Amino acid sequence: MTMLLAVVAGLGPGGAVRAAGEAATVNVTVNARAGLGVVPATAYGLNQAVWDTNMNTAASVDLLGRAGVRMMRYPGGSYGDGYHWQTGTVSGGGYVAPGTGFDAFMHTTQAIGAQAMLIANYGSGTPQEAADWVRYANVTKDYEVKYWEIGNEIFGNGYYGANWELDYHDSKSATTYANLVVQYAAAMKAVDPAIKVGAVVTDPGNWPDGVVGSADPGDWNRTVLSIAGPAIDFVIMHYYPNHTTAADVLQQTKLLPGELAQLRQKIDHYAGPNAADIGIAVTETASNYQSDTQVGALFTADVYFAALENGVFNIDYWDTRNGMPDNGVTTAPDGTISYGDGGMISSGNCNSDNVCEPPLNTPFAPYHAFQMLGLVAQPGDTLIRAGTDNRLVSVHAARNTDGGLSVELINQDPATAYTVDLNYDGWAPSEAVPTVHKYGSRDTAISTAREGTAHRQVIPPYSIVTLKLRPSPTNPVSAVLSAPARPTVSAVDATTATIGWQPSSGATVTRYAVYQQTGTNSILLGDTTSTSLTVRNLVPGTAYTVNVLATDQKGYLSPPSPPVTFTTGTPRTSTCAVTYDLSGGWGSGFVASITLTNTGPNPITGWTLAFALPADTESVSGSTWNATFAVDGQHVVVTPSAYNGTLAADGANTVSFGFIGNQSGANPPPASFTLNGTVCTTTYSP
Repeated sequence: MTMLLAVVAGLGPGGAVRAAGEAATVNVTVNARAGLGVVPATAYGLNQAVWDTNMNTAASVDLLGRAGVRMMRYPGGSYGDGYHWQTGTVSGGGYVAPGTGFDAFMHTTQAIGAQAMLIANYGSGTPQEAADWVRYANVTKDYEVKYWEIGNEIFGNGYYGANWELDYHDSKSATTYANLVVQYAAAMKAVDPAIKVGAVVTDPGNWPDGVVGSADPGDWNRTVLSIAGPAIDFVIMHYYPNHTTAADVLQQTKLLPGELAQLRQKIDHYAGPNAADIGIAVTETASNYQSDTQVGALFTADVYFAALENGVFNIDYWDTRNGMPDNGVTTAPDGTISYGDGGMISSGNCNSDNVCEPPLNTPFAPYHAFQMLGLVAQPGDTLIRAGTDNRLVSVHAARNTDGGLSVELINQDPATAYTVDLNYDGWAPSEAVPTVHKYGSRDTAISTAREGTAHRQVIPPYSIVTLKLRPSPTNPVSAVLSAPARPTVSAVDATTATIGWQPSSGATVTRYAVYQQTGTNSILLGDTTSTSLTVRNLVPGTAYTVNVLATDQKGYLSPPSPPVTFTTGTPRTSTCAVTYDLSGGWGSGFVASITLTNTGPNPITGWTLAFALPADTESVSGSTWNATFAVDGQHVVVTPSAYNGTLAADGANTVSFGFIGNQSGANPPPASFTLNGTVCTTTYSP
């Protein structure tokens, strides 16, 4: 411990000088009342690729089983659009290793107790070929494969310019893909109605999101969801961060929640009557930068929980073994060597300069980070809100089904140890010395010891640290009362919403309380003895995430319900109306067009329209038209040009204007607009 505290004097995150021997202090808050959802059995996934000769060896079964892999994706990324499962061949060429056929893959999957995620060949296959695969897998062999993707990254088929994904169809458009997804789903579900079918979408805020092809009514996501939405059960997106440095890569995970929220918004808007039941799977992710080093480990530890906390039911690392390229050797910030291998486990090969990876089957750092996931939360555990005041320290937490609580601390600083002060809301930890699991820079395995306290820990540089805590005898949490189940929201308008839920069980409930999540705080919106509550005096055009908790006769709280998120509308009747239309985009920017109408009885001369951009990843550029834009951070005030300053009464005329927006991630629309202080009725085309 002395070594960890011996930090060289320097500047802290806020610029304060630290004395030698003094570790910088980080404050962490864990809110056990703010539930983020239950970890599903499908959460922790990994990609397998048919070029991997060692895919199905006994060593693989051992390594993947010990890692806690719960989902295996096959046959491997872009190979999915060329692979023919019956012959074990790939259209257009491509190496397929011996012993990597479908049955062998399934035997490995079953041996480790995992499920399969299969990519039905869209690029060079047919709906009939996919249906035959379902029949073989689930009727002939009784493998009970539930999850099936239709293609992989099909938007990379050349339709938008870049061309890496095999697609033999005459039309490469999003419309063609969506219509064929409907055909694939129908053919496959005719064989086994119990399967779940997924369609490819793009990551909001990243190319080609916002780009509208010549044969489509909208961009990729809008087109695919509008046509295929009623036929699918989930969507698949891939998450590879943009990067220039290791430090930048590790900060990118902070953008993922906003991108997932915007994807959910588009699903809800376009996918039809079953939109609320459509899940999100992130079927490929990795740091994509020195991913075989501690950089990749820190990213992995962060990105899985960032996704799961925001509604994803499956996230799959890319990939198990990938091999060493000829020109990929670099040095990571902690001085370790990156071989440029995108795999989780070493392939044991050498490059043309005779630089060799560690021996075959040596786990790279992300393997241990993946293994740490299961030490934080197992399927059935409830993820809860946690936060930190230092951007270089990430934190995730879970309420475990055994009554304990786990906290994962991720130190992204390659040179500084931090003293972490932990505070708990809605849960009281035991004063016993906690069990602590650590994986640090240059470690070859996770270490376990009892050290520190539940309220203070020291985390080494570039490390992943997990605390396993037991409750205090005075913990205000019931040991037998279950969480309220399946909260729903109805009758949402500008200022009210009705929240309903299924009752708790296990003990007598005296009251239910509805809490709003605000950062790491929970704000009581109201309580009741019933199983529904109408919440009033809400702010128009505002997103709310709430949990329901039950209280028993002793005053003890249940675990939190799963979260439910809703957005209040704008007034149905107002004296003004606004339409906000995202009419185009290109990954790093977008076009926003605004139409303003005075629906009141009196004309307005000299108007002012105000709104706020919800995400700090979007901003107004210098390119605007037909109005003057004054920008202060995320707040925007628009005033008229000389020729459009008058708004006639009763909607007799409209004023149109807009701007070019910059974006580095999600670009959700403003929640509301005010005209001279009055909240307008607003419609969107997201």
